[in-house]
Amino acid sequence: MEFVFSYFFIKALTASVFAGIACGIIGVWVYLLNIPFIGVAMAHTAFAGGILGLFFGINPVFSAMALCTVSSLIIGPVAEKGNLSPNLSTGILFSFMLGIAFLFMGKLGPKTSEALSLMWGNILTISVKETFFLALIAIFIVVFLFVFNKGIISVIYNKSIAFACGIPEKFIFYSLLMLCAVTVSINIKTIGGLLIYSLITIPPAAAAQLTKKLSFLYMFSVIIAVCSCIAGLFVSYIFDMPVGASIVIISVLIFALSFIYKKIWR
Repeated sequence: MEFVFSYFFIKALTASVFAGIACGIIGVWVYLLNIPFIGVAMAHTAFAGGILGLFFGINPVFSAMALCTVSSLIIGPVAEKGNLSPNLSTGILFSFMLGIAFLFMGKLGPKTSEALSLMWGNILTISVKETFFLALIAIFIVVFLFVFNKGIISVIYNKSIAFACGIPEKFIFYSLLMLCAVTVSINIKTIGGLLIYSLITIPPAAAAQLTKKLSFLYMFSVIIAVCSCIAGLFVSYIFDMPVGASIVIISVLIFALSFIYKKIWR
């Protein structure tokens, strides 16, 4: 058990907590806005950004963040101008980014193995700088939630009414998309570009089986996301499994238990 008290494990444990907080809150917004496909699109955009970063010799985390941020600012206007639903516009983005990712992945040569690590993630390899940025993002999301809570609630339930009431609904909606993009991209090394959307969609879905009150929904979603990350870390260490896959499997098991609780116990 010496590894549990090692520098790498403690650093990964810290990153797990902040990743769970960020993904848990973002997940509630995605769940209530009914745009779960945004997680898939952003995950593959982050993966494509990471591949482009490796190809051009840039830090893959920051290239993923840049591409995700730009993409988040495109989704809204495309949906509005083209009279498309956000899910349809993100579906188009998802297809395009997936093509970009595999196009450049085939040209990486010896860096292909590093690209595969971005696909599945490994939280044990996260650096101190990346852990620090992850903490900043998590703190910023919490602060944003408290400052704009009423506006977020209004935008989630009806953007037209929010606009009529003088709430800056476009600013809040685009901010939610951007925070989702940044959260996904900063976690590309922890959970992986193809698995991170699971940590955004599953915890709030599990939390919704336990409560309908918004404040409890946030709390349970964060707890489930954090527990999934920490439990996945230990399962990965004990059974020698990939960390990202372990985290996703644990979150699915928690969802199954919460679903059984709602349907049978209650």
